[in-house]
Amino acid sequence: MADRVLVRCPVCRREHSYTAPVYPCGCGAPITLPLLSSAAAIQVRHRTWDGSWISVRCPACGRVDEWPQPELGCGCGTTLRVPVARGRTGVAAPSSSADRPPAEPSFREPAPAVPASAARVPVPRPAFRPVTIRTAHDAKLAAGQYLRWLGFDGIRVAERTPTSGVDVRGPSVIAHVDPSTSPVGVRDVETLWLNGLNDSAVAVCFALAGYVREARVRADELRLPLFVLDLTGTPRTVNEAAEQLIRTPR
Repeated sequence: MADRVLVRCPVCRREHSYTAPVYPCGCGAPITLPLLSSAAAIQVRHRTWDGSWISVRCPACGRVDEWPQPELGCGCGTTLRVPVARGRTGVAAPSSSADRPPAEPSFREPAPAVPASAARVPVPRPAFRPVTIRTAHDAKLAAGQYLRWLGFDGIRVAERTPTSGVDVRGPSVIAHVDPSTSPVGVRDVETLWLNGLNDSAVAVCFALAGYVREARVRADELRLPLFVLDLTGTPRTVNEAAEQLIRTPR
């Protein structure tokens, strides 16, 4: 089981039960951060890039990766950072099947096998009507139009890119849209993924000039969907996470 600790807000003194998130190592092993139950939670007043990440070693392969500092929001409006034991190896997270008790014998007829090709059957949708891209804001509108087409509701497009880098937002999805002529880098991918984690939302990235190799590799590790927009406003998938996003009904 993932670590679970009680976190007390230093402002209103309310207690929260917090379970450490499970992160995917590049080797495929799930790991969780070693939480410190004996240390008090810290109120986040000013967020910095370096302060938002922590280095953790995978217990399976020994690889050291940076993962987001665990945080939670209190009902009083305070953002709390959960203390992590620095310099320690991450905790190996068992698969979900290992956490379940043994199933009782069943005498039901076995369900018919689902062919592997069924998982790739496209979700029936009307024809996509793209937004032609002439300006940077058009690129945001095109991304918002595509997310609506995928079935996400309540999509809002920002007039100006905020400091968070989230250009398009909905109740269950956020997106960063890069209209520049330079490929998207690793930092933009990691920042977007962190924003999605904090908002409990699907994070999606759109770009006109594509992605550097390191950004594509990192996005694959984080399972973050990447799309490339052409000037007609039609997105093209870049990785398997994007393909999976299209195949998921909503």
